Amino acid sequence: MNDAPACRACGFHPCAPVLDLGCQPLANNLLRPEDLGQPEPRFPLRLFVCPACWLLQIGDLVPPAKLFCDYLYFSSFSDAMLAHARRAAEQHRREFRLGPQSLVVEIASNDGYLLRNFKDWGIPCLGIEPAANIARVSRELGIETLVEFFGRKLAERLRESGRSADLILGNNVFAHAPDTNDFVAGLSLALKPDGAVVLEFPYGGDFIEKTEFDTAYHEHVFYFTLTPLLPLFQKHGLEIFQVEMLPIHGGSLRVYAGHRGKHPVRPSVAALLTDEERRGITRLEYYETFTRRVGDVKDALLRLLDDLKQQGCHLAAYGASAKGSTLLNYCGIGAERLEFVADRSPHKQGRLTPGTHLPIVGPEELARRRPDYTLLLTWNFNEEILAQQQAYRQAGGKFIIPIPEVRVV
Repeated sequence: MNDAPACRACGFHPCAPVLDLGCQPLANNLLRPEDLGQPEPRFPLRLFVCPACWLLQIGDLVPPAKLFCDYLYFSSFSDAMLAHARRAAEQHRREFRLGPQSLVVEIASNDGYLLRNFKDWGIPCLGIEPAANIARVSRELGIETLVEFFGRKLAERLRESGRSADLILGNNVFAHAPDTNDFVAGLSLALKPDGAVVLEFPYGGDFIEKTEFDTAYHEHVFYFTLTPLLPLFQKHGLEIFQVEMLPIHGGSLRVYAGHRGKHPVRPSVAALLTDEERRGITRLEYYETFTRRVGDVKDALLRLLDDLKQQGCHLAAYGASAKGSTLLNYCGIGAERLEFVADRSPHKQGRLTPGTHLPIVGPEELARRRPDYTLLLTWNFNEEILAQQQAYRQAGGKFIIPIPEVRVV
């Protein structure tokens, strides 16, 4: 990794190399069978950490238009996501006293799975979603949705049109924005003086400590901890005043921010900052141990799959997810080991997994075809999926959970 990049937040050069996951296809580029004769682009997927501000980031960018303009991830196909969104919306409505005179803006609003709650309560809301196919679903629910990327320019237009927000939400989008300074500047511009920003994203501390390397793909430019976020927000006149740790997606961080001095800073901020220092997030050794553990997971998973194949077992996978694409391609797991991938989303069924070209089928195929073992690629929703697949498990089927260490359930 001699061509180390400069940090996209603070500009320090060079960043320190952490992990090389090889050349990977775009994780959500699910092919149609007729596409197999066409070139399938691959891009380097490498992780670096900035030794000045400690922001963990990928080194090689793919233009966002290639990633998001036709997208196949619909949040509403996860019951856990819908329940999580409902709880969050209720909490925000109470805490920020939102009502008919308020405006809630969600960045990367997907299919309206979160904003529908505010709409049902009569609270005005606006979605911003760059994927036109997904924005169409949100609009069919009656949610006004702009098909655009969020940043400084769009925020200026919203402010000039009198549409500054009381609450700006961003769930699993902040880490996707390659120009993180432009994104945070946009938050500051689009927010009312007393408004609040609430962002959720997979937590970089859990990413490292739970060996969640499959959460790395080209859409995820950043793997945030709190340490680098404080100076980034301060640069744009914002202040982080509260943080919450969440179990979803293998461990997520919810960050609350507002204009400087407008909200009392709660003890949770200093507590997490101190904890990150204690854990070693500001030392390179912390990231070096992660690299070794990733190799251990890969070796253990391949040994298990190969042993099962030698025993004559039939193997499949569940969850045609982005993280699944990273894991399969990094480990080199394809049709020689797995027969198919089951997924609940009809938008993915009938397509092929990126790079490995495994056929994607409906979840009922597990009970019908009864593979002996199923590799659970969407391990972050393991409780939901294991409950949904009781018939398969009662018939003797077993799941392999790869992260944080390989185990069979």
